[in-house]
Amino acid sequence: MKTKHLLQALALVALGQGGVHAAPLMLQDASITATYNGAADGMLGLDHGFAAGPGANTSKLDPTDTGVEFFTSDFLFGIDFSADGLLTVIANYAVAPGAYSMRFDLGGALPVMAFTLTGASGVTGIPGLSIIDSRTIALDLSGVDWSEFGALSARLETGTAVAVPEPGAPAILMGGLAALALVRNGRKPRA
Repeated sequence: MKTKHLLQALALVALGQGGVHAAPLMLQDASITATYNGAADGMLGLDHGFAAGPGANTSKLDPTDTGVEFFTSDFLFGIDFSADGLLTVIANYAVAPGAYSMRFDLGGALPVMAFTLTGASGVTGIPGLSIIDSRTIALDLSGVDWSEFGALSARLETGTAVAVPEPGAPAILMGGLAALALVRNGRKPRA
């Protein structure tokens, strides 16, 4: 029984030394400003009821996570962001290749370090994905042919680490394992 308590105590000490942190939700508090084909009035945000007007191209995340944050003003595309950094573009109709570009300024979000295509359904062609600066991303959809409700998904990633072990954590863990081995070897077998 002492061995079990010793092992539990050593594990708690090692975790306490390890600097293990939950990864923050990168878009949790972001206020996203979008443009479509270079025009601010080309995007309609959830925060403005998808109605045109001053500032209609800015929105926070959908608090219910059940809908999109933006529609393009021609209602060809809906754009959804999730708090963990997944971006999905959905075609509302069958859309032939054309001049379709989007830019998103993720104000208040963690800096974007990578932006990669993760999935496509009902689309042919490859979109252009680019990082403009640490908070701004761009999509070039001119080479993509969309079926009705076709969708593209891309993952935004930050350079933040989920766990950063402290220099002493491995030494404490190894010391605990050595102590456990000594305790177990020092026991006399029962008859």
